[in-house]
Amino acid sequence: MPAVRLTDVAVRAGVSLATASRVLNGSLRSPAEAIAVRVRAAADELGYVANAQAQALARSSTGLVGVVVHDISDPYFSSIVRGAQHAARERRSQVLLASTDRHEQSEVDAVKAFATYRTDAIILAGSRGAHSDQALTRELVRYTANGGRLVTFGHTGFAGARVVEVANEDGAARLVTALVARGRRRFAVLGGPEELVTTQHRVAGFRRALAAAGLEPLLVVRGEFTSEGGRSAAEACLEAAGPGTEGSDQPLCLLAVNDVMALGALAAVRARGLRVPADVEVAGFDDIPTLRDFDPPMTTFRLPLEEMGRRAAELALAADDPGAAHIEGEVVLRLSAGAER
Repeated sequence: MPAVRLTDVAVRAGVSLATASRVLNGSLRSPAEAIAVRVRAAADELGYVANAQAQALARSSTGLVGVVVHDISDPYFSSIVRGAQHAARERRSQVLLASTDRHEQSEVDAVKAFATYRTDAIILAGSRGAHSDQALTRELVRYTANGGRLVTFGHTGFAGARVVEVANEDGAARLVTALVARGRRRFAVLGGPEELVTTQHRVAGFRRALAAAGLEPLLVVRGEFTSEGGRSAAEACLEAAGPGTEGSDQPLCLLAVNDVMALGALAAVRARGLRVPADVEVAGFDDIPTLRDFDPPMTTFRLPLEEMGRRAAELALAADDPGAAHIEGEVVLRLSAGAER
C-alpha cells in the first residue's frame, strides 16, 4: 500500500495543499480553527504521518535535543538524561540519545548524526578532556554556525556553549572538611583519568581541604571512571598505605572522585577481609540512585543529577542564552565514612 501523501489529506479535507501543510507542519500562519480541525481529522482517518523535515522548515525547529553521554548504564548519566527528558517533554520536545562508551570517534559521529537530524541543540553530558579533540571541535563549530545550540557541563572551551556549572572542586573540599571535622586524618585519593577536567577539579578540591587542615593525601592513584578502575586504585592504596597505622584505630579513608569508583573500592576492601568502616572508610561523589542499595550506606557529596539534566535541557531549548546555570550540592555522611557507627 502506498504511503498517504499530504495531497490526499488536502483532498479529503477539501482544502488546498498549502493549507493542509500549514496545519500539519506547524506553520506560524495557521488557518481558522474549524479548518484546522477538519484537516487533522482527515489526516487521522487516512493514517497520514507528517514529514519531520517539512515540519522543521515550517517551524524553524525540529523539537529535538541530542544528548551525548559516555555510558548510559552508568546511573550518573541515566539520571541526567531522565531530568533532560522531563524538561524537554514539558516543552513539547523530544530527546535523542547517543552513548559513546568514551570513544572520541563515537562522540564525533554522534554530533554529526544530530546535525543531520537538525536537532535544535546538543547537550554534551560527559566530562571533557583538558584538551578538546580537534575533530569534535570542528563538528561543533559547524553545528553552532548553522544555528544549533550547544550545552556543556562546565566550561570546556567550545565557543558559544551554554554552560551548566557544577560545584566539583568546592564539593570535594566540603566533603573532606566534613570528614576532617569528624577526626579523620589518613586519606588516599582514587582519582579518575588525569586528563579529564572533572577529575582535576575534584582532586584539587580534596587537596585544598586537606592542606587547609595541615594534611596531605598519603597517595593519589589514578584509575578509570568505572567500578573496576576504583577497585584497582583501592588495591594499590591498600598495598602502599595499609588499612591503619600501627597502634592506632584510625582507619584509612579512601576518597573516590565518583560513586562508581567508590563501589569498586568497597569490593576491594572486602576482598582483603577488611571491614568498612572499622578498618577502611570509603567516600564517593555524586550520590547516584543505586548507592542506597549498598551496605554499608556510602558517604558522598550529593549532586542533584536529575536537576542537572533538567537545567541543561532548559538552556538547550531557550531561544536566548539565559546565562550559566549553577548547580550546588551537599555533603551526605553515611556509615561508610564519617557517620556515627
